[in-house]
Amino acid sequence: MAAALKPGWSKPSTILFASEIPINEKAFAFALAQAKEFASHLIIFHAYDTLVVAASEASGVRYYDYTAAARTEKQHMEPLAKRAREAGVECEIVVRSGLPADEILSFARERQVDRIVMGTHSPGPIGKLLVGSVAEAVLRTAAAPVYIVGPEAVDGSYRNFAIRTILSAVRMTEASVVVAAFAAELAAQHGARLILQHVIRPQDRAEVLAGRSLDEIEAEMLALIPEKLQEQVAIQTIVVPGDPTEELLYQSRAQQADLIVLGAQGASAFAAITRHGVVYKTLAHAHCPVITLSPVVLASGGSKSENLHAAEAYMAGVI
Repeated sequence: MAAALKPGWSKPSTILFASEIPINEKAFAFALAQAKEFASHLIIFHAYDTLVVAASEASGVRYYDYTAAARTEKQHMEPLAKRAREAGVECEIVVRSGLPADEILSFARERQVDRIVMGTHSPGPIGKLLVGSVAEAVLRTAAAPVYIVGPEAVDGSYRNFAIRTILSAVRMTEASVVVAAFAAELAAQHGARLILQHVIRPQDRAEVLAGRSLDEIEAEMLALIPEKLQEQVAIQTIVVPGDPTEELLYQSRAQQADLIVLGAQGASAFAAITRHGVVYKTLAHAHCPVITLSPVVLASGGSKSENLHAAEAYMAGVI
């Protein structure tokens, strides 16, 4: 099966930076670097679910000052827009009231955004209830790739935000055809090498191997990449048994990956709450940004919907 990738996914003409207050400066730096590299239109987007509330001293009746709320929120975004314009990036600020995840997704559909950039914070030593969080809702249902800058991601300014190595977690499934082809497109755009990694969980080893060697499976994985891209990109395939998250994070550091590409299919509420999912743990601990492809993106890329939940235990759970 050939993946049907949209050109804007790997070379975005419109990037939405989903900002919060306080502003995640590290995430914005990555968004701005991408907008500069691709000459993209940058939208600094902020949605707030608490309004500026004033009280009438005479009557004690509380009312919402929508105009003042929007003006106040926009003022927080102005320094970002100024930095973008000074860097030569076409930029606009959009502020909306409402639930942040809903507003981000709605606006991204209205404007046909090619990429959403977001930052996440550390959940702390105790952790937090993740179901319903903004980043989780966005990367589960966005119609465009979502670029996440996690709490442990290293600031890319020391290397001018260059992407030299891309690591992508895949399996021999239709969904992974889309993920691998997208990762290869990114590698071609950046002139980067691509590493495809398949981690075999202990309980799946007998079924996956089925008389085959790891070397044979590694050779088969090249079929996930379109032939034209195989000629353009330096590709390495890795198949190892073990824990998917531990192996993915280990390889990302050992290979000095600048970007990780994941499919976010099959995310379950249980895995999100318990923080057991591969996507969640990767976002929480990766030293580089992570691009996730939602089931919506995977389906539009040609993956059949019935296959998107096949790897729930493997890929489940997000921030």
